[in-house]
Amino acid sequence: MNNKIKRTVFMLCLALVFVLAGCAKGDDSEQTETTVQETAEEKDDTVDKLEEEEKADNAEQKEDNTAETQEIAAGGSLAIPVSELSGTVRFYPVTVDEVDMEVLAVKDAEGNIRTAFNTCQVCYSSGRGYYKQVGDRLVCQNCGNQFTVDQIEVLSGGCNPLPIFSEDKTETADSVTINYDFLKEVTQVFANWKASY
Repeated sequence: MNNKIKRTVFMLCLALVFVLAGCAKGDDSEQTETTVQETAEEKDDTVDKLEEEEKADNAEQKEDNTAETQEIAAGGSLAIPVSELSGTVRFYPVTVDEVDMEVLAVKDAEGNIRTAFNTCQVCYSSGRGYYKQVGDRLVCQNCGNQFTVDQIEVLSGGCNPLPIFSEDKTETADSVTINYDFLKEVTQVFANWKASY
């Protein structure tokens, strides 16, 4: 009988160990689930904050240096008043044949007016191939390449703003105009513009 009691006690102890081990594992699982949930919530909060900051930056940029959208039809032109231009890049949104586009214009250190389309010649198809001014530089929102004002309207090709050269615009003391026909030629590079957020 002594062996029978020992065996029963042993079996009870063994069962108790399994039960306690299982309970401990359940607690860890709940704790892990809680930690994962808290981490996901923190990530969501961070993403929300970044999105709010980007919206605020975009709103601030729009208030400070973005003109009202102009719809350009056949026979029309985008008109940029020279009086609006300074060393800070100004953005001119236009709609040409239902395609949203943007032209940027700025005066360089010598007072020359420089113009380009606000799209990167390499990154345009990504949807994020456009520029924002950060300090004295334009920064591509896709690849991060940076350009100074003096580099605008200098090169064609490569990863820089698509230039609008002097032969593609009319410049007077009062305005810079870019005609519909030239704007229409470039609509294909804006097909996916600012589309992937």
